[in-house]
Parts: sequence; structure tokens; C-alpha cells
Amino acid sequence: MTGRFVSFDPLRTLNIPGVIPIKPEHWLIHRDIVQAADWILFPEYWQVNALVYGWKKKIFPSISSFHIGHDKVEMTRVFQAVCPENTPFTLILAHTDTAVEQVTDAFCFPFVAKEVRNSMGQGVFLIQTQQDFLDYARNNSVLYVQEYLPISRDLRLVLVGNKVVAGYWRIAAPGQFHNNVSRGGSVSFEDIPEGAVRLVESFASETGVNHAGFDVADVDGHFYFLEFNIRFGTRALVNRGIQLSPWICSYLNENGTTAQELL
Repeated sequence: MTGRFVSFDPLRTLNIPGVIPIKPEHWLIHRDIVQAADWILFPEYWQVNALVYGWKKKIFPSISSFHIGHDKVEMTRVFQAVCPENTPFTLILAHTDTAVEQVTDAFCFPFVAKEVRNSMGQGVFLIQTQQDFLDYARNNSVLYVQEYLPISRDLRLVLVGNKVVAGYWRIAAPGQFHNNVSRGGSVSFEDIPEGAVRLVESFASETGVNHAGFDVADVDGHFYFLEFNIRFGTRALVNRGIQLSPWICSYLNENGTTAQELL
């Protein structure tokens, strides 16, 4: 592989040749190396604006991936704008007494409430009673409330560049609400629906997101975005013998645009 690459997440770039690993907190100590690199791989969110807008560096994942994927509020608003028919009914409100009443007027039990920043199924709650909701609201300054979808599994679709390169079902353990592998769910790589793959790739093309694990629900053949994460778990992929590094290498080699052209 030609060029020079700085990685701020060595574990995710172990098999990418030509990578110089640097701890994120040492980025200014090694500023000459960072500024000379052709690509900056997996920076921390707090580095992104300085790298792209300040130093005009190319970053992977893209700045769209970081900005849209920063939290559930940001990504849901983009889902609602770009593909409303593929977004579950969602209310996002500042926590006030009026907002609590608005939610209880708009939703029937059960529904889902989420913390704005969390992953691996943490901070996602099945709300079955008024008390469940009041307990959730008490601990959250932003109310993120979503319709309950009647599913016992969802899809994890892994995007690199503009292509879904891997996908599998995440299946909830018996009697459990969460489908996440980290929460005891199982996986199946069989019968991945092409419609869901096309939906993710279309969204990526529209928004510039180029690396993420998308979670998609299938409700009687209609697909809904749940969320996506840039730093998603890879245990299921590793167990299947799937490596993402060749896809990332190919994308980096094929995209030689300047940082300014990425804005």
C-alpha cells in the first residue's frame, strides 16, 4: 500500500500496512507525523474538527460519519430527513413536565426510550408502564422516545466505503428485549435481505457516511433504521473469519481526494 497512514485506534487498523499508530492524547506531540500523513484513521471525535478544518487532513471514517453518528439525536434527525418512511416514529424533547405529558399522550405502552449516547444495548429501555417512563425521564435531560417494533431479531449491516461488506442477524435470547451480541444475543449470517442492504448503501450515498455498523429492523418486509455506530463490535465478524482491513485498504487506495473536496 502506498502512502502514509496515522491511526489513532491501532486495534482497528492492525492489518492495514503502512500505519503509524499514535495515541490520541499525543497528537500534538507528533504533529509533524500527523500533518505529513495521507490519511488519518479512526481519530477520536474531539480531534475531528481540528484535523479536517484546521489541518485539512483526510480522515477515515468520514467527517459525515462522525458528525451524523455523534449521538442518537443527530443520526435520528438525519434519518427523519433523508428516509422518513424507514424511521420509527420518534419524539426527541427536552425534559420538561410538558414533554413528559406529550410523550404519554403520543405513545401507547409498550414503547422504547433511549439514552442519547450509548451503545451495545446499554441505555435502551422497554417502557411498559407509566412508572417505567417516569424512572427513565428522571435520569435523562433529553427524552428520546420511539415506537416499539414487534421484532425478536435485527440486522447488523457493516458498511465500508459505499458498500455493505458483511451482515448478520442479531437474535435475542429467549424472553429478552435486547438483540445485542454483548447482551447474550446469537447471530446468523443466513438470508440477509437485499432490500436492507440497498437501504444502507443508499443512505451512505446520500449522506457521505462511509464506515459504520448499521442496525436495521425488518417488520414484515419493511426496513427501519435503528441506529449506527462507527466503533461497533466485531466479535461476530472475527468468529466468522471476516476481516474489514482489506475493504478499508481498498477504499483508502481508491479515494485520493483532498480534505477540502470532502467538505
